[in-house]
Amino acid sequence: MYRHTIKNKVYRFEDLKTLLARASPYRSGDELAGICASSYEERVAAQITLADVPLKTFLNEVVIPYEHDEVTRLIIDTHNKEAFEPISHLTVGEFCDWLLSDDTTTQILQSIATGITPEMAAAVSKLMRNQDLIAVAKKCEVVTRFCNTIGLTGHFSTRLQPNHPTDDPKGVAASIIDGLLYGSGDAVIGINPATDSPTAVANLLLLIDNLRQQFNIPTQACVLSHITTTIQLINEGVPVDLCFQSIAGTEKTNSSFGISLDLIEEAHQATLSLKRGTVGDNVMYFETGQGSCLSANANFGVDQQTCEARAYAVARKYKPLLVNTVVGFIGPEYLYDGKQIIRAALEDHFCGKLLGLPMGVDVCYTNHAEADQDDMDNLLTLLGVAGCNFVMGIPGSDDIMLNYQSTSFHDALYLRKVLDLRPAPEFELWLITQGIVDNKGNLLSVDAMHGLLKAGKI
Repeated sequence: MYRHTIKNKVYRFEDLKTLLARASPYRSGDELAGICASSYEERVAAQITLADVPLKTFLNEVVIPYEHDEVTRLIIDTHNKEAFEPISHLTVGEFCDWLLSDDTTTQILQSIATGITPEMAAAVSKLMRNQDLIAVAKKCEVVTRFCNTIGLTGHFSTRLQPNHPTDDPKGVAASIIDGLLYGSGDAVIGINPATDSPTAVANLLLLIDNLRQQFNIPTQACVLSHITTTIQLINEGVPVDLCFQSIAGTEKTNSSFGISLDLIEEAHQATLSLKRGTVGDNVMYFETGQGSCLSANANFGVDQQTCEARAYAVARKYKPLLVNTVVGFIGPEYLYDGKQIIRAALEDHFCGKLLGLPMGVDVCYTNHAEADQDDMDNLLTLLGVAGCNFVMGIPGSDDIMLNYQSTSFHDALYLRKVLDLRPAPEFELWLITQGIVDNKGNLLSVDAMHGLLKAGKI
């Protein structure tokens, strides 16, 4: 039992799970689940109480029973006690101060990442203002490699997302060319297929692979099919660079996705066996999002942000190239408006980076959410300042297959320009060599672009 008194009123929190839920900044999903604080005062009482909880408590009191959940077992069984030792004496509040200290450098944060559990990261984020989340995440450099290098300080990447409602090869190819001419696609050229048909997925993979091989594009391809489809295609000899899967923070939610940790391990090993990486072997791509556990009726009374952080333990095990929180995609039932979406994105990015993950964010919202493109511009800028590894690049920022609003090729150009950020170094060199950008990262004129197309350079 945890408790705190404000103005002679005693607030009681029966366990750590309840305390975390009450301390979480307000969002519609936690209200829908009936677990959020009933008032601002109760939320403050919970945050004050949480600040005094020792970090060691999270190793002894789990939010979902060890016996009933393989994600909990993963978190506890893989905890690095040696990495945890430098912070083991701290409370959550002291941990917050320690993270914000100038003495806590990038190298120190990298050295303790495996000693931090997702619940510790979620807890400390609940005590932080947005600027705190940004300041600490900025220090958490996480670099991954496959056919190029992603996450270096001063660099900012994009996933070129050329989705098409019927997987039409000409439509997909047109969007890919459009994105490349705007300097997009260094994180991955990643397609959400309209169907999970192995034949359709294979055709898309072959399309991207032929384009990459023809023009020697230093990036990686991914068709975001179910992991079982990807395993099947690997066994059939189809060129798979990255293996994708949506993941969540509880075993029951992952089961609803048709996956388990053993299945992800099988896919990881299968993808590694192809040895297609040229500069590294980070072969996994995971997507997450606050609200998935609640929507599967599998959150067990745990708040959605803590559930989200637990998903990062799953991702961390397989050393992914990319992790992407699709922050506003599930809808206003879980993140009601622009304010909640912005806060959730900064939390997710912070927690993932703190745990040692290469975090990207799909800066997005559904058309029935109380949000607009100005909210997304604000969030995109904040994430750029925070050192986000990548965002999406979608023609016109409007996904015509998934029917949601995200970020465009132009948005990424804006962020690179105002924050003086560059693409992945290998990809930038290719852009310069192809004549798409100059050595300062500026796009060539429209006439020059037309000349490249006519000359067959792309």
